[in-house]
Amino acid sequence: MTQPAQSTLFPPKQAADYLGVSVGTLEVWRCTKRYPLPYVKVGRLVKYRQADLDAFLESRTVGADSDTQ
Repeated sequence: MTQPAQSTLFPPKQAADYLGVSVGTLEVWRCTKRYPLPYVKVGRLVKYRQADLDAFLESRTVGADSDTQ
C-alpha cells in the first residue's frame, strides 16, 4: 500500500495568509466549528496541513463545473 504524500504544516499566520483571512478569523472558525477546517494540535500549538487548506478552498469554490470546458 502506498503512503500518502506528507503535507506541509502551516502555523496559523501562514495558514491565514494562504486562505486570505485574518488569524482571528481562523481562531473563530476553530472555536465555533463554523467550517470543517481540520487542524493539528502539537502540544499547545495549532498547525494546518496544506492539503487540508487546499481541500477547504476546493470545497468552497463556486462556479462553473470543470467538466464543461
